[in-house]
Amino acid sequence: MKLTPLGDRVVLKQLEAEETTASGIVLPGKEKEKPQQAEIIAVGPGGVVDGKEVKMEVKVGQKVIYSKYAGTEVKLDEETYIIVKQNDILAVVE
Repeated sequence: MKLTPLGDRVVLKQLEAEETTASGIVLPGKEKEKPQQAEIIAVGPGGVVDGKEVKMEVKVGQKVIYSKYAGTEVKLDEETYIIVKQNDILAVVE
């Protein structure tokens, strides 16, 4: 199956959290906070959303940082994806 976002929505796949901190401290499973970094899997067409013209500024394959409480988690074919609006994406990581 394939996810195709509508309007100004973007499908993200969360990147894996690191198991240790920069100083070498190992983090137990439940102590880890989910990273807010993800890779873009699919991008909606943009267009007119809520009466305003929306131009999509991100593209598939980019790594981004998104708002902590943004989006909806969707599980599809044993993979978990997050669907967010484009304005919930805070930055592109290069």
